[in-house]
Amino acid sequence: MLKQSLQQKLLQKLSPQQIQLMKLIQLPTQAFEERLKQEIEENPALDTGKEEPDSFEDSLANEYDDDGTEKIDTEDINIDEYLSDDEIPNYKTQTNNYSADDDEKHIPYAAGTTFHQSLKNQLNTFRIDEEERSICEFLVGSIDDSGYIRRSIIDLVDDLAFTQNVFTTEEKVEGLLTKVVQTLDPIGVGARDLKECLIIQLKVKKEDVTRNLAINILENAFDHFVKKHYKKLLEKFDISEEQLKNVITEISKLNPKPGSSYAGNNKIAEQIVPDFTIRILDGELDLTLNARNAPELHVSKEYNNMLKGYQESSEKSKSQKDAVLFIKQKLDAAKWFIDAIKQRQQTLLVTMNSIMHYQYDYFLTGDERKLKPMILKDIADQINMDVSTVSRVANSKYVSTPYGTKLIKEFFSESMKNDQGEDVSTREIKKILETVIGEEDKKKPLTDEKLSKLLKEKGYPIARRTVAKYREQLDIPVARLRKEI
Repeated sequence: MLKQSLQQKLLQKLSPQQIQLMKLIQLPTQAFEERLKQEIEENPALDTGKEEPDSFEDSLANEYDDDGTEKIDTEDINIDEYLSDDEIPNYKTQTNNYSADDDEKHIPYAAGTTFHQSLKNQLNTFRIDEEERSICEFLVGSIDDSGYIRRSIIDLVDDLAFTQNVFTTEEKVEGLLTKVVQTLDPIGVGARDLKECLIIQLKVKKEDVTRNLAINILENAFDHFVKKHYKKLLEKFDISEEQLKNVITEISKLNPKPGSSYAGNNKIAEQIVPDFTIRILDGELDLTLNARNAPELHVSKEYNNMLKGYQESSEKSKSQKDAVLFIKQKLDAAKWFIDAIKQRQQTLLVTMNSIMHYQYDYFLTGDERKLKPMILKDIADQINMDVSTVSRVANSKYVSTPYGTKLIKEFFSESMKNDQGEDVSTREIKKILETVIGEEDKKKPLTDEKLSKLLKEKGYPIARRTVAKYREQLDIPVARLRKEI
């Protein structure tokens, strides 16, 4: 049986312009530049740089119904809405709050060959035949960014047969790995595990008692050494504490990740471009937005001339109307994009300004213990914006401060109460924990239980499990692994 009913619903829908703005806000500077370049390529109505003095100022009007659908009158297009009779061109009313020094539009990047390309170039110094070169290049390509080959020899042999059409044996691949690949610079690359990596680096050092003992310990008691079972090592090798201390010092000089140490002109530099800059001027904080986030955009002069020509023509053909409709769509898209960029700039500045004033004491001193507990809602309430908008700004943006370039989301932290009932930031507690561990006696490092008692004495009553969690977040090992002789 059919029934007819009437329902009322309250719905909130995001318009295409709002979606576009949200996507632009979450982009960091470099990604924003790529998005800007893409939009300029796709929309010929957009132009960059300052407007020419004889250009027409754009006064674009939205022609949309309440439901978001476009309303176009193909019989009569009002061109006046797209052309302005204002005698003052747009370029005369533009302001620029950035000096030439602040306009960092071009940042130099280091050029050069990559880590793997450098390893392949070194193979040219060896006298090997074509098949051996193919195997060596395949082995080099299997090295990860840390400098290790994580796969077994049998898997490499199978891959050589299937992907390179090179049929060989495990013995030959093993020989080329040890005699060629593992001799490449930096020393230690091509190792299959940490033990082999350290031994390779020790074997190229000048032979002496400490070096030989270090190799012996790594080869025959690697687990004891890694777990710092020093008493077992002293008994097993019948050595003194001084000799073991020399071995530990020798091994500590080695590089556990030889690939990561590859630096200089041969490695392509990775540059973080800060979205904001905070400086201290006359004892006060000064916030600026990276000038690359504030491009000068306007509607193309050619498109204005096309519309003016259509307006002045006495006869308007169907092809001309179709062309004007296309121009109108591009002009509307250009207006939305320009408005979205202006709103993006405003949102970024308002949000970061609120964060800066909330953490004013930290930005003045750089002392992490002065970071206040701050969550996204705190900033959202101050600037009357949604929490999701603040999250988009914080998660992907960097700020340059007198104390280094920081990810904005690092300034957010939960709060805990100290013994006086005051809210303190978890970042402050982590900093104090890090300081306590740094000042401990390394011969008798503090356990998590003892650390918990010390923090309670300092006025921070936190449980042992919480201490363990913060210690792991700080990438600090347990007490046994912090022990030194």
